[in-house]
Amino acid sequence: MRAKITYLVTAAVLVFYFVLVGSRGLMLIRHGTLVTVTFGIAVLILPVIGVWFLWKNTQFVRRANALAAELDAEGGLPVDDLARTPSGRIDRDAADAVFTKRREETEDAPDDWRTWFRLAVAYQDARDTPRARKAMQRAIALHRSRPGAPSAHPTASNAPDTPAPSGALDTPAPSSPAAPSSPSGA
Repeated sequence: MRAKITYLVTAAVLVFYFVLVGSRGLMLIRHGTLVTVTFGIAVLILPVIGVWFLWKNTQFVRRANALAAELDAEGGLPVDDLARTPSGRIDRDAADAVFTKRREETEDAPDDWRTWFRLAVAYQDARDTPRARKAMQRAIALHRSRPGAPSAHPTASNAPDTPAPSGALDTPAPSSPAAPSSPSGA
């Protein structure tokens, strides 16, 4: 729950910033000189990019949460029983051991979104956020492409949810997209 509150507060602050910056851009454009109009347009680009980025991340989080809820309903959600340091962080050796298991599961069933979801959790536990995100994007894409799934429109707006290209998860060979590397990259 704390993560949701943090996300909502951060999103609200960003929206406030976008409105503030956008209003300054409009003020510059209204001034009417060549320089201020040019700067005004440049300033307006920042909030547009920011709103797009916030929207895409919100969609990603909603889709990942929907997968988590579905996996939980099936009883397949990974249990958080990893050893922790005194500060509360997950012990790296424990995370690496679970990661190895999750990687093998994913290699055995590369077309199952559930294994990719659990692999994403293992990457996150091992503090490898970029690979965790790519694995989750792969899980979302596999879930959306299965029969009976909500239709996905092949547009540019769905680009981050498409399967990760070969090598995106540090795969050993292009012909083996389900062989992710260890979180440490070794």
